[in-house]
Amino acid sequence: MDQILKIALLQIAPGRSLEENLEKGAEYCRKAKKAGADLALFPEMWSNGYRIYDRPAEEWKKEAIPVCSDFVRTFGDLARELNMAIGITILEAYGDALRNSLILFDRYGRQRLVYAKVHTCDFGEEHSLTPGDDFYVTVLDTACGEITVGAMICYDREFPESARILMLKGAELILVPNACPMEINRLSQLRARAYENMTAIATCNYPQTVPDCNGGSSVFDGVAYLPQADGSRDTCILQADGQEGLYIASLDLEQLRAYRRSEVHGNAYRRPKKYGLITASDIQEPFIRADRRE
Repeated sequence: MDQILKIALLQIAPGRSLEENLEKGAEYCRKAKKAGADLALFPEMWSNGYRIYDRPAEEWKKEAIPVCSDFVRTFGDLARELNMAIGITILEAYGDALRNSLILFDRYGRQRLVYAKVHTCDFGEEHSLTPGDDFYVTVLDTACGEITVGAMICYDREFPESARILMLKGAELILVPNACPMEINRLSQLRARAYENMTAIATCNYPQTVPDCNGGSSVFDGVAYLPQADGSRDTCILQADGQEGLYIASLDLEQLRAYRRSEVHGNAYRRPKKYGLITASDIQEPFIRADRRE
């Protein structure tokens, strides 16, 4: 069986309404399928285009929708129709709270994963959102076989623990919806997360026509060394420019799995008993902001 997973990054600009985003999102999912994609990923908070910084909070808060909404169900139905997994993102109405969430449907239209952003950007408007409570993985059935998939969202990338936990839970691929400038340091973080965990990472951003975004969607396959090569290789297998469009990466699952079985990163030589300080709650961290002390 061919073990090349084709990942479509939908680096597209949102419309001005939920209805416009549903229509355009569905259109690009169909384009992704036509291009041979096994999985399509949206940028962060596609349901309202992450338009929470340029409007009054009382306005954008009304745009939150539940996971059981018609908008989300439409993408589940579309995943089944197209026989393609879809990662759709929303401003989620979660009881009385709001969350920044990704819902992953498999190619049969089954909901496999609901992930809410754990590291919300509390220094800005996202302080109004409720953080997620954990990192999750799921086994996704694709045309080229099963793959274990996890998710983190934008600012989660800034914390090595996010990808580390997903790796420890078995993630082979981490999906990262995004809405910020993908400059060299953020791209370097993604590269590092992939390298140190031997995990593929696919990030979908908004194009440069969207305020405070610049495209740069990427896929790192996490495979730094090949048996036939003398030195290391570039793990970046896709780097989009700033233009709106559909970008497809081909992830070699057989190569990734062979690498994970033989290399020294990930969980191979960790010493978790030495890491207690990372989770200690009774210390005064040297560089913490004063307004974040509890």
